[in-house]
Amino acid sequence: MNASGIAPADIAPGTPEPLGLTLTADGANIAVFSEQAEQIWLCLFDDQDRETARLPLPGRSGHIHHGFVPGIAAGQRYGLRAAGPFAPAEGHRFNPAKLLVDPYARALSASVKWHPAQVGHLQTDPSKPDPTDSAPTLAKCVAIADPPRIDPQERPQIPWSRTVLYEAHVRGLTQQWPGLPDSIRGTVEALGHPEVVAHLQSLGITALELLPLHAFTSERHLEARNLTNYWGYNTVSFFAPEPRYLGPNGLAGLRKTVRRLHAAGIEVILDVVYNHSAESDINGPTLGFRGLDNRAYYHLTGPQYAYVNDTGCGNTLDLSHPFVLRLVLDSLRWWAERIGIDGFRFDLAPALTRGPGGFEPGSAFLAAVAQDPVLRGLKMIAEPWDIGPGGYRLGQFPPPFAEWNDRFRDATRAFWLGQPEAPGQLADGLLGSARVFDRDGRRPFTSINYVACHDGFTTHDLTAYAQRHNQANGEGNRDGHAHNLSDNMGVEGATDDTEIRANRARRQRNLLATALLAQGTPMLLAGDEVGHSQGGNNNAYCQDNPTTWIDWHAGDQDLLAFCRRVLALRADTPALRQDRWLHGTPVAPGGPLDVAWFGLDGGPVPWPQAHRRGFALLLRRPAPEAWALLVLNPGKTAHPLDLPAAAGRNWQVALDTGVADGAPKDTNPTGKVAAGTLLVLLATIATPSEDRP
Repeated sequence: MNASGIAPADIAPGTPEPLGLTLTADGANIAVFSEQAEQIWLCLFDDQDRETARLPLPGRSGHIHHGFVPGIAAGQRYGLRAAGPFAPAEGHRFNPAKLLVDPYARALSASVKWHPAQVGHLQTDPSKPDPTDSAPTLAKCVAIADPPRIDPQERPQIPWSRTVLYEAHVRGLTQQWPGLPDSIRGTVEALGHPEVVAHLQSLGITALELLPLHAFTSERHLEARNLTNYWGYNTVSFFAPEPRYLGPNGLAGLRKTVRRLHAAGIEVILDVVYNHSAESDINGPTLGFRGLDNRAYYHLTGPQYAYVNDTGCGNTLDLSHPFVLRLVLDSLRWWAERIGIDGFRFDLAPALTRGPGGFEPGSAFLAAVAQDPVLRGLKMIAEPWDIGPGGYRLGQFPPPFAEWNDRFRDATRAFWLGQPEAPGQLADGLLGSARVFDRDGRRPFTSINYVACHDGFTTHDLTAYAQRHNQANGEGNRDGHAHNLSDNMGVEGATDDTEIRANRARRQRNLLATALLAQGTPMLLAGDEVGHSQGGNNNAYCQDNPTTWIDWHAGDQDLLAFCRRVLALRADTPALRQDRWLHGTPVAPGGPLDVAWFGLDGGPVPWPQAHRRGFALLLRRPAPEAWALLVLNPGKTAHPLDLPAAAGRNWQVALDTGVADGAPKDTNPTGKVAAGTLLVLLATIATPSEDRP
């Protein structure tokens, strides 16, 4: 017997289902998939991370190795080892010297840190396995019981037509939030704090879209520069939450936070990275998948079985393999059913569909999500591009997926910069980008409209920097996008010039209002509502510091009031958030058309030939609902404004981006639109006592 009191002879064959380590009343069943492994061991560790048992799994059913170990209880630390051929030229990289993370582990003892001992091959001869034991360098899996399933009735189930997304990083959002207890600052529990919830509610947010919570690690090159992977797009485990983000109450605290947000009418959407893993390229660490069955988990190519790198991260997971697809689906269901997640945003989504012919809209992954009884009712969002061949697939994902719309982002930025081709491009975007998405029964909410997200300039920095300033990333300012459609208004970076500051503030309001009021689903980047700046860093993926932490103390309160006004206007005006495409058809038999375009002089403009100097978009709804007129003047001079006829209705100004908080100084139309300004006017049915225009 060893120090744990468990010997190999004590292990029973167990069962092949379910995968992973499952606690029972008298022990634990462990089941691990591998087609090519000759032997898999369950390794047990004490609280000091000393290996106390190495237990060969005696059972095998097809490609699942399994066993039952008596005496294991919640809190037990463990890992896996696998033996088989080490033949990189044949796609096999088994090395029992390397401890492996259970793909179905529900918890980790600590964050995973890079260490040279985790590399599976000799540095001097990559064709040979490295014999160094990696266990002392790797965080351990922790046995826990699954929490109970949530009650589906607890979900807010916000319809897409009312959905407003708020993209946030759990640490960036809460690390500098005033008054939070230090014990929860920067953790998921802070998201459920009453003040944070109240902020989201007052802003009009209906869905909190969180950057990855799956356990992840930092890349080797970041560790060498004393930086960390802040965004988290480098996954180690698809089930275990990242330990540094869990608060003092662990998984229970995460579940409580989700329930608090649900009670406040706010859904939780999780950004997930199933396209690659943290094992990187051939020189990356052996942490799990590579050591369990390299040929099954990854897309490999050529006679030497090189890693396909459609993700830019060194490898691409192969979801065409049934067990890899099963892992992803099991993970999604676990987060949905056990944690209460209401939807998912899929990073580099084309990579999840790839087969021999590239992107496959009828892939097993997309088909599985569409028919899955748990997943098909959740909100699904695709980032519709990767760097593989033919990887840009905007508009090509099937229902029920919505998609990030980068064309809307670029058209909005270009329009307010005054670029001549932008008005026509933005005209389509304001109606939900029908030319891209109106097919296969999809609806306008399919377009996720934004001007800024975690990747790129914040909205503030779009108006303060003409160039990226990524020197702190340690890559010679070569990383990040070079083409940003930004404008510093005459001075690069911070300035005391009051005119420049005023112009920047107005531009921010124009950009945000355009995105938040367009047909489709608006997405607001956390911090944009208070003018958060990253100092011109447009690729802050490795900046876990005040660069990315929102400075709430210094926040622009006028801009916050403006965003609240815009989103309240959207919520209160059905014409601004319609769930059908607007193609110039009558709103009712014999009634006016649902949409019309006008020049600023009041003359009609054939859609979508919007005037270069600016234009007005009239959105009609059946009586008695208000009509909405969006007036956009990107020019440098004021322009007379002739309002379209609206017999029996009165026009009132509801929003003016020329005012710091958006509240018009006079709700009666003045007959002009100021330079660089967006107006929203509402036409409501006049009562007999009102003067008709």
